[in-house]
Order: sequence, then C-alpha cells, then structure tokens
Amino acid sequence: MPPQDMTTAASPSGDPAPDSTGSDQVLDTLQHQVAVFARRAEQTRLGGVGQVRNTMDRAAYLLLNRLDREGPMGVKALAAGMGIDSSTVTRQVAPLVETGLVKRTSHPEDGRAVVLQLSPRGQARLGEVRMSRRELMSQVTDDWTPEERETFCALLTRFNGALAARQASHQTPEAG
Repeated sequence: MPPQDMTTAASPSGDPAPDSTGSDQVLDTLQHQVAVFARRAEQTRLGGVGQVRNTMDRAAYLLLNRLDREGPMGVKALAAGMGIDSSTVTRQVAPLVETGLVKRTSHPEDGRAVVLQLSPRGQARLGEVRMSRRELMSQVTDDWTPEERETFCALLTRFNGALAARQASHQTPEAG
C-alpha cells in the first residue's frame, strides 16, 4: 500500500477525505489532485510500457494524433485546433518532418499552400506508441470496473473541454 501523504487526499474509493466537507474543500482537493496528476504525468510522461516507453514527447504525440484523426491540414488550422500559436506548431513539427513522421505536401485545392500530413512511418510509429500507452492505462486501471473507466474518461474529457473553452475565451485575438 502506498504511503499516505498530500498526494492521496482521497480514499481509494475516490471519496473525499473525512475532513473534506463543503464545496471549498472539494475544490481544494480537486485542484490539488490535478496538480499531482500533472506532476506524475510529466514524470512518467504517460509514455507507456516496454521498449516504446517514453520515446515520444507529449507535443509530438498530440500533433501526430490530431493529424491522424483529422487528416492533412495547414499549420494555422493545426495550431487553432490545438489552442496554441502557429509559431509553436512550426517549431514542434520541424523535428517530426526531419525524422520522416510528418510530410509537407501541397494543398489539394491550392498548390501554393502547404499542408502537413502523417507519413506512413508516422502512422506506424503512432500506432506503436498508442498500443504502449493503452497498455499503461490498462495496468494503472486494472482494478477499475469498465463503468469506472468510462466515467473517468467522460469526466476527464469534460474537464479538458472546459479548460480548453476557458483558455479560448481568455485569449486575445492575434493581430493580423
């Protein structure tokens, strides 16, 4: 059993600690657990298991995943969809292009424009990483019921959506 410390402010069942009453305490516990999650996720990089473990950074994984799910797109569309600026995407995509995971191609309707596309090598690499990360999630939630996994996914998706919406509503429009 892991030692009890500030990172375990809830019981194994997920119920708030006995002294957590009222919405302020629940929100304090929530913000603390999110901070602990962020630290642990960064420490492990949620990189999966086996040989693929920690072999793809978060930015690369998110970019490849978006290109896989949404298809080829330009830097601006990719940046907008990820809630980051174009210069950040350009910087993050450069090593993916250099290593052959992403390729630059001409836009099908406007040959002057460039779109980014997952290469076959990128597709294969993303598949390996997904499988490794899926195994990690399986191991971490091995004692959860299928319903608990689904509920956690739904709530975490909702939480991330709310954070993204808040970020988007607080961004100032770029000059241009």
